[in-house]
Amino acid sequence: MSSLFDVTAGSLIGPTTGGTVTQATNKSTGVTLNTESGQITMNDAALAAAAEVSFTVTNSKVAATDVVVAVHGSAGTAGSYLVNANAIAAGSFAVTVSNVSSGSLGEAIVINFVALKGASS
Repeated sequence: MSSLFDVTAGSLIGPTTGGTVTQATNKSTGVTLNTESGQITMNDAALAAAAEVSFTVTNSKVAATDVVVAVHGSAGTAGSYLVNANAIAAGSFAVTVSNVSSGSLGEAIVINFVALKGASS
């Protein structure tokens, strides 16, 4: 099996399942997406300057020993958000989004994530 870091003809080998989900209600509303990678479209509710919000991603593919990487993928004002995955547990992880701009932003940003399999031994 190829390593995640093998490159063949310009293509990175990685997770083979992906999906999309759109957040309902507000920016702290949890979502469910049971894939190894995917895109989460956030609700367009306002996020004040220097504020942050967290929400839970329920995902049956994630184990407590995994590493989840999340980034601001598209939509919204580039450079105005910091995104990170945290609180990784069996079946879920949290995403925290911070508004690092000087104004309130009401944008439905798209977050890209990938779960990399880890082990404790």
